[in-house]
Formats: sequence, structure tokens, C-alpha cells
Amino acid sequence: MNVRYLAVAVAVVLAAPVLAVAAESPAAAPATAPVAAASWPEFHGTGRTNISPDKGLLKQWPEGGPPLVWKFSECGQGYSGVSIAEGMIFTAGYIDDQETVLALDMDGKLLWKAPNGEAWSGPSPGARTTPTFSEGILYQMSAAGRLAAFEAKTGKPVWAVDLVAEFGAKFGIWAAAENVIVDGNKVLCMPGGPKGRVVALDKRSGKTLWANTEIEHTAAYCSPLVVTYRGVRQLVTMTQKSVLGVEVETGRLVWQAPFLPKSPQNALTPVFYDGQVFVACGHWSGGTVLKVDPEAKTASTVWFRKELDNCHGGAMLIDGRLYGAACRMGGKDFYCVDFSTGKTIKTDATIGKAGLTLADGMMYCLNHRGTVSLLAVGPDGFRIASQFDLKRKPDNYYLAHPVVCGGRLYLRGGPDLYAYDVRARQG
Repeated sequence: MNVRYLAVAVAVVLAAPVLAVAAESPAAAPATAPVAAASWPEFHGTGRTNISPDKGLLKQWPEGGPPLVWKFSECGQGYSGVSIAEGMIFTAGYIDDQETVLALDMDGKLLWKAPNGEAWSGPSPGARTTPTFSEGILYQMSAAGRLAAFEAKTGKPVWAVDLVAEFGAKFGIWAAAENVIVDGNKVLCMPGGPKGRVVALDKRSGKTLWANTEIEHTAAYCSPLVVTYRGVRQLVTMTQKSVLGVEVETGRLVWQAPFLPKSPQNALTPVFYDGQVFVACGHWSGGTVLKVDPEAKTASTVWFRKELDNCHGGAMLIDGRLYGAACRMGGKDFYCVDFSTGKTIKTDATIGKAGLTLADGMMYCLNHRGTVSLLAVGPDGFRIASQFDLKRKPDNYYLAHPVVCGGRLYLRGGPDLYAYDVRARQG
């Protein structure tokens, strides 16, 4: 996830996985075949589109929200979301002073848990990142910068790299928060250190394949995406002071443009379409669309709007419309604007600062205090179809982005993971 309030720590040694079982099932039912076969293998799903392939979902929820299938309350402390693959659900949290990766079955029963280094105790302690699944292996970066691989079925450690020791990793005051991405045989991430600003590791061994040292700036809290533009497959991400593209195969810098926020966050996953990229940061830093020019190795401003800042919730492009939640001081408008021009289509001041995802033509939003909204989206922007509240918490408690997968809505807040049935009933 891309979250706020993170901090730096040192990486430590991995211990063996521990088995346990614990879950609460208010509407316990065996996992159906579609649920068990569901896949959401990384932060924002396959290709990081943040769009679920699910169909046949509710267009409006009953009063009080959709049916709760189960609730698991031993995730530990943190803001990690969920990934889903091969009949398992993965997340992370702080348990017994360790950053811990967990695996559940589709009925919310704990299969295994495995530590990934010592827990960070600085500002807003808690695990930040969602495990990434690829070909039977999980990859997760701890807040301290320990990038580790585990067998997905067992939690057995495969390899680990201390990004601080290996690359001189330099994170901001809120620590490492990057959801690492796997492309082909490479695990891609941004330590931000002088011995490796952006690096590629072999996903089977953890061995360094390349390390870019020409980038000047340190890591922010951005979870990247991989795109192919003009024949070049590239990692698109943000540093503390810029947005850039790095060639996946070689690590060379393809382009870079300044983006200097008023608050040192830069947590938003960039939105890339047809050579244009949207980036934003909170607290009146604003949002902007840039046009990439690989020949000039930079990007130029198409439009900029100060009020379209975005802190942790992410932004989405749907049929030429850009959706996101502002977090500027004095207002928290949820917005829909034209991607090409930045012109406002619709705003709403009641939805709040929210993480979002899309499924079956509907947008699911979880705001930072626990209000869950279902939005119908279309040419006129959006319409609130339904809402319900989780247990109310202080600001920035609910920072994990919602996930819709296999007919279920997954919501995380602190130690609690909720699974709701959002399928429409037939007949």
C-alpha cells in the first residue's frame, strides 16, 4: 500500500514460520469454487490496474452493508492490504515485535505466519506493504527495508536481502512502504541508496541483476507500476523529488521530471496512459499530468491543479476520467476530472480521504476513518449508491486499499481483516 506516517529502521534476521489457527466467521460457509480460484496476486491486482475482473456483483448494498462472511482479528498492527492466489490470502502485520507475513485460507483460517525482521517502533508503527505473489513465491518489503521471499504454501524462507546493507537504502522519515513488483524473472524495487537507487533482483535467488546509481534522489513511499511505451518496458515510480521511468531489462534511466511536494510523501502510484502520467502528493502539493518525452529524457506539464492532491488512497483512470481523493488542509474532496484537461466533472465532500478499487462498473472506497462507499461511475462522474461504517477509528487508521476478488470485498483495519459477500443473488 501507499500509506502515510512511515519510518526508518534496521533490517534483521529471519526466523522460521509458525503455524496457528484463528478466525471469526459470522456467516461461515465453505469457499465456493469461484472464490477459491480467485486471483489478486499483488497490490492493485494483476498489472496494477486496480480493476477486478469480477462480474455479477451487487449494485446496491443492504442497509448496514453487504453480508459479512468472516472476520480475522490476528493480522497484527499495520496497514497492509491483501493479495490472493492459489486459494490463499496474504497480508502482513506486527506480531510480537516482528514484521510478520501471514497466509489465510479462503475461509479466514490462519495457515502460517513467518517473521520478516524486527518491527519498527517509530511514528505510526505497523507493517506497510502487501505481499506480492509470483509462481509460488511471496515477496515482501519490511518497513526496515528487509526484502524477503517465502514459499507461499508454507511460509518457508527462500532468501532475504537487507537493502540498507546492500545498497545503502535511504528512506524518508516514515520508512519503507513500497509494494515491490515482479516482472519476468526480476523483483523490482527502489532502495533509494547511493549503491542502488532502483534495483532488480533475481526472483529465485535475490541476486542483484542490475542497480541504477545515476538517479539523484532517495526513495519516497511510492509503489511503482510497469508499462511498455514506445517499445521500452519500464518501471514508473516517484522519488522524494521526481517521477521517472527506468528500463526493466537494463536499469538505465529512460526519463525523469521534477515533482517536488510540499509534504515529503510522494506515495501515489502513478497513473500512466498513452505516454502521459498523473502524479500527486498531499497537503496542497497538487496533482499534475505530464507528457513523457523519451528522446529528451524528461516529461513536460500538460496540466496542474493544486487542489487535486492525493496522499495515500490512489487514483484511477476509467474511460478518460481520473478519480481520486484529495487530502489537502481544509478539505477532503473526492474528485472526478477529465484526464486530458484536468477539468472538473464532479466532486464530493462527504466520501472522505479514501482508498479505492473498481469492480463490475462500481467503485469501492474505504475512507481513513472507516466509512465504506459504493459508487456508480459513468460519464457524469459518480453517484453514491450505498454506504456503511466499520468500527469508527481515529484518522488514518484505515489506510489499506479495498480489494474485490472472487465475489468478496476485503477490508483491513489494524489487526482486523473483513471479508464481505458482494455477489448479486440470482432468481
